[in-house]
Amino acid sequence: MDSLSDVLSLLKIRSYMVRAIDTGGDWSVRFGSHRGIKLFAVISGEGWLSVDGVEGAVRMGSGDCLLLPSGRAFQAASDPALPPVDGEALLSGLTDGEIARWNGGGSCLAIAGHFDLAEENAAMLLTMLPPILHIRREQDKQVLRWCLERTMKELQEAQPGHTLIAQQLTLTMLVQILRTFMAEGVASRPGWLFALADKQISRSLQAMHAVPGRQWTLATLAQEAGMSRTGFAVAFKRLVGVAPIEYLTRWRMMLARERLLTSGEGVAGIAEQVGYDSESAFSTAFKRVVGCSPRRYASVGKAKKQELFVM
Repeated sequence: MDSLSDVLSLLKIRSYMVRAIDTGGDWSVRFGSHRGIKLFAVISGEGWLSVDGVEGAVRMGSGDCLLLPSGRAFQAASDPALPPVDGEALLSGLTDGEIARWNGGGSCLAIAGHFDLAEENAAMLLTMLPPILHIRREQDKQVLRWCLERTMKELQEAQPGHTLIAQQLTLTMLVQILRTFMAEGVASRPGWLFALADKQISRSLQAMHAVPGRQWTLATLAQEAGMSRTGFAVAFKRLVGVAPIEYLTRWRMMLARERLLTSGEGVAGIAEQVGYDSESAFSTAFKRVVGCSPRRYASVGKAKKQELFVM
């Protein structure tokens, strides 16, 4: 897989809730804080979106897509000054894939999606995204238009399997929005997401992701990028925000966290898979990055999963 797919796969991003909201007249809806990522895409009509802690409201028009990755409460409205109704109450009783209508509908039709992420590694993506990620340039909206229209059609016709298709279409929109943001941010923002737009640095990231257990050095990573060692080190730190070996260590620890919770393998085996010759060296690195020992992490994580399963 490519590096973006690698990370999104590790984060286990899935669309678990897709609904359409059709409002009429004057309207204002508020949603509380949330985990994961919210998507709001306008099919027709217009409105305003406000996120707690963000100055000013964002104008939304037909075809606009917005991601809300910060978990903050937000309000969508025809006029941001209007007192809102509780969005969760408005949607209560609806199952995934249904359409909520308020005031008869007809003013603004939008798709609302909610994406869940594996909590243990979610920060790798969420910390580099702004509170509102707004796709509004016409050329970018054109790329998303088919998915928007197809998702709405699935929700309206409600044929067998429509919920699953709508979920997959909104997941496609999420990845496309991240692609757009990645390409636009490479010149001004540090982070692995934006570094993927740089062909040379992207090659080194891909190499680390593909073979994390290899005994990588600054020289071998620079060779993968087709750059001198010094030039590579400077460019990588500028684009990614951390030094190459530090990024490699963080990536290895993400993989290790996942395997500790899901694979059933011992610590020594996982240490070898992610590039450590000894369990003690791996445990030291893991505790430095994660904050606890691998065995402690696995024990607590599996206990939490068991608790959820029992509930």
